[in-house]
Amino acid sequence: MRIFRHYKGLPEDYRQAVIAIGNFDGVHLGHQGVIQEAGRIAAANNVPWGVMTFEPHPRMFFKPDQPSFRITPLRAKSHAVATLDVDFMVVLRFDKDLASMAAEHFVQDVLINNLGVYHVVCGYDFSFGKGAVGNCELLLQMGMEAGFGMTAVGAIDDPSGTAYSSTRVREYLRNGDPGTAADLLDRPFEIAGRISHGDERGRTIGFPTANVHLEDYIEPARGVYAVRAALDTGDEPVWHDGVANLGIRPTFDKTEPVLEVHLFDFNEDLYDRHLRVQLIDFIRPEQKFDGLDALKAQIAADCVRAREILK
Repeated sequence: MRIFRHYKGLPEDYRQAVIAIGNFDGVHLGHQGVIQEAGRIAAANNVPWGVMTFEPHPRMFFKPDQPSFRITPLRAKSHAVATLDVDFMVVLRFDKDLASMAAEHFVQDVLINNLGVYHVVCGYDFSFGKGAVGNCELLLQMGMEAGFGMTAVGAIDDPSGTAYSSTRVREYLRNGDPGTAADLLDRPFEIAGRISHGDERGRTIGFPTANVHLEDYIEPARGVYAVRAALDTGDEPVWHDGVANLGIRPTFDKTEPVLEVHLFDFNEDLYDRHLRVQLIDFIRPEQKFDGLDALKAQIAADCVRAREILK
């Protein structure tokens, strides 16, 4: 999948495409339904298949002081979209200029003049443009006038009859239920980032860890998880089993949440490399220990439990 960080001057091979438009935070099964509908239309008409999204998430632009809430920052989102076999993704920078662009101007300049879209697909509740006044009706009207098609995809429900949503995924993660979150995402939730240098205390007690900061990610429930992790090299990921603590490490009076990952039977140097970590199951809440011996004993027990889960 090719990624463009602009909408002007795209190669001709990517014009006249069917494009799914949305924020798509999480790329859950509801989002996938929208994106795959665009794929079906593209295949039927033998034209390119694309996704358009926004970075940063508009909510981060309008409310920069709120806690991080994202399920899929851009790198994670691109991984998830690429698995659907989309041809390309256009990432528009959501800044003051884009936020103040009138909805009609967005359609005319971005979609028609520059992308020459063949067909646009979005969720039924998609809004855009200054004041979020642009909607499916406007896209349909302007499409009829300009000659491009438009499809609005209705809410997509899970087997229980409840609509898939990013809000539900966030709730499950905050409640320590990554398994149900994975059911909505159709894959395990993952946190990815560059491995940073920590206190290296884990190495001294026999459980070396790779530390990944949450940055733009939502903070799931603090505690210990059975995980799978892979180096993000651009190739097909090779997943390794492990255990991780997500939290502030109260035993050592830390305050910033960090994901500390211990991989089983793994000896490579990971510092400054990019790691993807899937949260598979929640083992226990984070807790404070009286000393290193108690901590070591609990980590050993956590490792046993994680191996059982991942088996």
